[in-house]
Order: sequence, then C-alpha cells, then structure tokens
Amino acid sequence: MALNSLNVKLMSKHGINLSQTIAEFPGTIDLAKNRLAALANVMTQRACATQSTQLNYQTLAVSVPNPHVAHVELNRPEKGNAMNLTFWREMVECFKSLGANGDIRAIVVSGRGKIFTGGLDLVSLTQEMPDFFDTSKDIGRRAKSLRQTIEQFQQSFTQIEQCPQPVIAAVHSACVGGGVDLVTACDVRFCSADAYFQVKEVDLGLAADVGTLQRLPKIVGNGSFVKDICYTARKVYSQEALDMGIVSRVLATKDSCVEAALNTAKLIAEKSPVAVQATKESINYSRDHPVTDSLNHVRLINQCMLQSEDVVKSAEAMLNKETAVYSKL
Repeated sequence: MALNSLNVKLMSKHGINLSQTIAEFPGTIDLAKNRLAALANVMTQRACATQSTQLNYQTLAVSVPNPHVAHVELNRPEKGNAMNLTFWREMVECFKSLGANGDIRAIVVSGRGKIFTGGLDLVSLTQEMPDFFDTSKDIGRRAKSLRQTIEQFQQSFTQIEQCPQPVIAAVHSACVGGGVDLVTACDVRFCSADAYFQVKEVDLGLAADVGTLQRLPKIVGNGSFVKDICYTARKVYSQEALDMGIVSRVLATKDSCVEAALNTAKLIAEKSPVAVQATKESINYSRDHPVTDSLNHVRLINQCMLQSEDVVKSAEAMLNKETAVYSKL
C-alpha cells in the first residue's frame, strides 16, 4: 500500500514523524513504509468511523462496524420505528452524506427494537401538519402543499436508490406501510423468519405513494401477486416473501439476519468500489430503459471505468493469489 497525502496528514495529526519513524524501524525503508502504510490505513478507517458517527440524528443511529461498511438503524424503538417528519428529513440527509463519503462502500439498514417499522406515524403527522386538516383553507392550496410534502417523502427513499453504494435491508418482525416503501428502494433484502411485509395503505383509505407501487412490481415480476397484496393489505410472511422474490435470504433470528447483512456488506466492500458502483448504476438504469439503450449506457460507463487502476490491481491480485486493496473514491 502506498503512502498518500492523507496518510501523511493523519500520521502528523497523531504526532508521528515520518522520517524519524522510518529511521527507527528495523530492516529496509520499504518494510518501514509498508508498516507505516498499514498504520495509516487503520487511522483512515478510524477517521471514517468518527466522521460518520458524529452525524447526530434523532430517528437514526449510524455506525461503521466494519471498514468501509456503514450501518443505519431506524432508531425510534419506543414508537415502533414509526416515521415522523424528522425521520423523512433525516433519511435524505443521512444517505446524501453516506453517498458522498468515499470511504463507505456498502450500507446496511435495520431497525432497533422489537420490529423493523410500523410505517407512518399518523399521530405525529397529525400534530406536525395541522394545515392538511384545516377545511377552512382552499382545497387547491391545500392540495399544492400536500403535493410538495408527498414529493419530499418520496425523495427520502429515492435517495436510497440514488445512493452510489449498495444498500442492504435487514428486516425483522413487522415491516408495514412505509417500511415496504423503504426496503423496495434497497438493492438487497434479507429478513428473519418472524418477519412479515404488509402494504397497509388501503386500510387507511389511501394508495401507497412513496415507492411500493412503482418498485415492487419490478422486483417480483408478478403483477397478480402485487395487486393481491396491495388491494387486500394482507401480510406476506417470510417464506412467501422469499418464494416471491421480495427477499433473497431468510435467517432464523433478527441477530443472524443483521449479521448476514453486515457480512454481505463486508464482502461487497472488499471489491472495487468503481466496479460495484458502476454495476449498481447500470442495473438500475436497465430496469427503467430498453435493452439497446441500456447497452449503450454501460458502454459509455465502461469506456471510462475500464481505464481505472482498479482493473490492473484486480488482475495483479488474481495472478498473485492476493487480495486487492483499492483506493477510496
């Protein structure tokens, strides 16, 4: 691993004199540089973790449990991780921040407490948006305000989809209403054996409007099934969710589900971030465009990406039967 300017700055910050340390190391200068580079890499990872965990959210808890892996937990367990206005705003802020962080290569989303999420916090929203229930105001003006709010809610989960890094959902127990909107915006979904998914909106007298009706049909590829569960609001338990393609793995417990998600994220984080993020972009683009357009899109991507140093590093690592180490983006 080469010493870069960030490494040197980090060592200086921690009181390490590069020239003096090289002189004190036994052996060759190259050996000393390798040891210092390893030390600097650890410092870089700690700096990344500190930066991410310093983001203070009221409804989310963010940590970096493994190098280059962020863990975002829904953090209103006393309210069943119900989604209030603060949550919708913080989801955008959180995933914009993580998406711009070149040290983060994969993200896991889970929920603290007994359930993943109960969906929309109706009590809170009634208190936080009193204008929507003020019938004395003109319906056209109320409608315009409501449209803007719905658009803000939609962006909260579209931000997950637009996040450059792969996002893995680890679902346990109830995933209701807005929870289904959330996980369908993720790239990969695991769940525990006790999990169930419920598109609950029709029971509340409304149509789901934050992504489920748009994303779920493309995930499962079965229009009859999607209409069945959306019209009836029935619960889809873990085995059926696996059979229908809502999730790709079912684990025995919440802990094992989160562990599997983190392990998968760790494996992704070991790959070239250039390759992984280009792959996500191409898959998402292909979902929404014809094959010919999608082939042209990936051709444009790879005419640049194939010139990346990651291609050379990957080839050398394979030939030498070593693990490639990739630079931050």
